[in-house]
Amino acid sequence: MPSTPPLLIVNVSLTSPDRDYDETVRFLGRDVRVVRLGTGGDVAAAEDLVREWEHLADAIAVTGIREARAAGLYDGELKAVDQVKRATTIVPVTDGHTLRGVLQEWAIRHVQAEMPGYFTNARTLVLGGLNHQKTVRVLQEYTKNLEFADPLLRWDVPARVDSNPVLGLAAKAGMWPVRLLPGEVQARIKAPGTRLSLSMAHRYAKDCDVVVATFDELEAFGIDDLSGKAVITAAVSDDRLAYLAERDVDMVLDAVPQPFDITVTAGVLEAMMIAVAGGAGALTHDDLLDMIVSAGLEPRVLHPNGFRRKSRFAFVIHPLSQQFFSRVEPLATMSKYSPQVVMDVVEKGLAYAPPFVYSHVTGVTSPTGAQAEGWLISVGGTPKELMAHSPEFTYDRLLQAADIAQKLGAQVMGLGAFTKVVGDAGVTVAKRAPLPITTGNSYSASGALWAAHDAMLQLGISEVDDEGRIRAKAMVVGATGAIGSVCSRLLALSSDELWLVSPETAKLLALKRDLEREHPRAVIKVAAKPDDHLGAMDLIVTATSGAGKRVLDIMAVKPGCVITDVARPLDLSAEDVAKRPDVLVIESGEIELPGDVHMKNIGLPANVAYACLAETVVLALEGRFETFTVGRNIEWEKVKEIYKLGLKHGMRLAVISGVNGPYSPEDIARIRELALAARAGLSR
Repeated sequence: MPSTPPLLIVNVSLTSPDRDYDETVRFLGRDVRVVRLGTGGDVAAAEDLVREWEHLADAIAVTGIREARAAGLYDGELKAVDQVKRATTIVPVTDGHTLRGVLQEWAIRHVQAEMPGYFTNARTLVLGGLNHQKTVRVLQEYTKNLEFADPLLRWDVPARVDSNPVLGLAAKAGMWPVRLLPGEVQARIKAPGTRLSLSMAHRYAKDCDVVVATFDELEAFGIDDLSGKAVITAAVSDDRLAYLAERDVDMVLDAVPQPFDITVTAGVLEAMMIAVAGGAGALTHDDLLDMIVSAGLEPRVLHPNGFRRKSRFAFVIHPLSQQFFSRVEPLATMSKYSPQVVMDVVEKGLAYAPPFVYSHVTGVTSPTGAQAEGWLISVGGTPKELMAHSPEFTYDRLLQAADIAQKLGAQVMGLGAFTKVVGDAGVTVAKRAPLPITTGNSYSASGALWAAHDAMLQLGISEVDDEGRIRAKAMVVGATGAIGSVCSRLLALSSDELWLVSPETAKLLALKRDLEREHPRAVIKVAAKPDDHLGAMDLIVTATSGAGKRVLDIMAVKPGCVITDVARPLDLSAEDVAKRPDVLVIESGEIELPGDVHMKNIGLPANVAYACLAETVVLALEGRFETFTVGRNIEWEKVKEIYKLGLKHGMRLAVISGVNGPYSPEDIARIRELALAARAGLSR
């Protein structure tokens, strides 16, 4: 029995004949011969080829007119492709428009599903024109940061015309005289808008995250730096992929599946589907879906330099005192020569200043390969000024900062220092902001206790067992509060005896019962006030909402005690701390970020960030673009989760900080020496 002859697909391309081939492949159970014939932009030659093959081919694909224009092979009108398609009525002819739309939408949604948030708020540059229309439509669901080389797409003309029949008729009527003009005259009319659009696109290209373009459009546009960017394109051959790899592209999304050894376009695939279906002509979306599924076709997500994912964050900072003005000009010069009364006026005035970008943060690289870049956005108010105004005053500045962050491409924004304390601690800002918000308090709580544990090890006064548990007595003052209850759960894991202190008696007893159920080995005791038990404690955590009220008598604690103050505002003042040079008082545990981090001075060593900033970075590295920690109730599960995610992404405890900044090893050695001497004196 004779074998079935292969189906014949002819691809008449307006691009160069350099990539022509004549190959037979297997598709949907049929042998299919595919012949590619390039005309180098010659429309008349393309028409002749269609007529030459119309009696032999089962379907013809006419492709490449936009690519030919981008490559400088053709300078006529795009409607010439219809002219070529009309050269025959004997055989089905397609340009792949229907399938291309399906594949473009599928490719974007596929990546967003596989890597949640990848395109969220991404700064995207779209080259070319309406051939990327479906890609643009889907991307607009995830990001508003789109820039266009095509002026029609820049002003969203197609969508506006399509959505309004009357406007569509008016546009057609208005353009009728123009369409009667020769092509070169039409080009001159369009030129000013095109030049303006291209100029704006070139400025945008440097900082964009995603480029949407065919390969020819990409080459013609001439982006100097593709490093770290994602390229959404189609029909990527091996040599073109190698070229993009040399340009240090992070990801290449090929919207057209490539199931063969040859590289095919959407037009060729659609022609193959038409031929397999019997050459009945245009296929419905259901037909296309059936064939896509049957053939096992999928978009190609390619990582030419290994898997890398760069996410983006923003973090709000503010001056903690007038001393911080010395880091930003012209305030630095002003603070040197101006009297105090002038600086007081400046401090008040800066609270009304609009937010600005203080630093671009780059070089954050996780051991997983994920990368993050971000921006520190400063609001001008010191704590004194923030507290002097209503919460709405600060909310307004934080929302301005969020708008800046959104335009920069940030996918999550953190609140630092007193901006996360004001009002309802981020809840209102999270509801109103255009991107997810976190206060960083989950990692701050984790980091503070991490630092306390490390500090006790560095002091070397308390015993440590083989499992790393400290043989010591610990106390949490404010144990029934949001942060206090979290600290209590953490300390129940790592201490011999834990005192829970709070005036809320019923809550205190309920917390004691819960901890005893969760950690049977822990000895849990309770008290309404800390005073009678301070002298026996090796570790004290203060987590109250005292806001300046006396929480504990620091003079009553034992020498060598480690006090971790996680309350905001702090429970212990600098004056209190100065009274006991033999006690180690910790304000926070700072985190060393992974990678070679470039960031302006924030009062910490290189590569080191506050724990609340580190939480924002961890969320970015993990691709968790969500409102993670807001409000005054910190969830125990989130504290554990962010700690584990931090370890996954290479975060390490860097320095231990007190009210006067980071402690050096010499500082801790001096506290140890004084503590041991004081203990020796007490024993005599």
